[in-house]
Amino acid sequence: MIVTTKDLFKAAYGKYAIGAYNINNLEQTMGLFRGNIESQSPFIIQISKGARSYSDKRMLEGIIRAADEIFPQAIFAVHLDHGDEKTCYDCIESGFYSSVMIDASHESFDENIAITKRVVDAAHARNIVVEAELGQLGGVEEHVSVDEANAKLTDPRQAREFVERSGCDSLACAIGTSHGAFKFSGSQGLHFDVLADIQKQLPGFPLVMHGSSSVPQDEVARINAAGGNLKGAKGVDDNQFRQAALLGVTKINIDTDGRLVWTRVHREYFRDFPENFDLRPVGKVFMDEYAHFIAAKNVKLGSAGHLAELAKLIS
Repeated sequence: MIVTTKDLFKAAYGKYAIGAYNINNLEQTMGLFRGNIESQSPFIIQISKGARSYSDKRMLEGIIRAADEIFPQAIFAVHLDHGDEKTCYDCIESGFYSSVMIDASHESFDENIAITKRVVDAAHARNIVVEAELGQLGGVEEHVSVDEANAKLTDPRQAREFVERSGCDSLACAIGTSHGAFKFSGSQGLHFDVLADIQKQLPGFPLVMHGSSSVPQDEVARINAAGGNLKGAKGVDDNQFRQAALLGVTKINIDTDGRLVWTRVHREYFRDFPENFDLRPVGKVFMDEYAHFIAAKNVKLGSAGHLAELAKLIS
């Protein structure tokens, strides 16, 4: 069942966070649905601008529609991740997405508000929810690239004004995370003091953490042992997710970890079975591995076991 993120956030706020997972193909989609059913978790499917153009946007939408029929007990939102204004309008007009993110965080404060407001007006006319971003995360994710010198934390003093003037439904905050597999060095970590100040400015308002993959070191080690070269990769400690949820974070974005699972499975499989040229055996291994990863991640998020409760709330 496709719902809006607003439905999910209302149930989750202050208790747990919803996992927002990026997908690009059939294997990721099947693993994602299986893992969320296994853990009895609501979830958010994120489709990036790059994923929409990987084959054809209608192909990915068709795969999700089929998964919705195959797993009728699943409750999830379909969300555009890091959209520009043009892509947001395209997704709104498609009638398929229940939520879009407009990322104008690279613009000035006033221009960010103006762009976000235009998208909000178009989306709300179709009962679609809008996520916006204030502050800038460092790192690289597809078309989004911000070097650490230009990354800036969200200013809590601006957060209330931004939400009130733009009309957005949730706010992605920069609190120290970054995109990609190389998030932290040394003792860097999340700025929970900034997050707490934002929550004080916006009590009860859904907040979002981007760039929150944990980059599991066992995955990195296995990739490198199978011929990879990911030196110094480090992510967010997923034991901190629950603390973030208590401070108003209702959506946590996880993309890089899924790519690491895909890479590890394929590198190890073709190392161990060099004679194989059939894509299906390794695809089956990945779907199982990704499902287990999703189920375990939902435990860390606190969303595991809440599916039946949510079904009653939205029925």
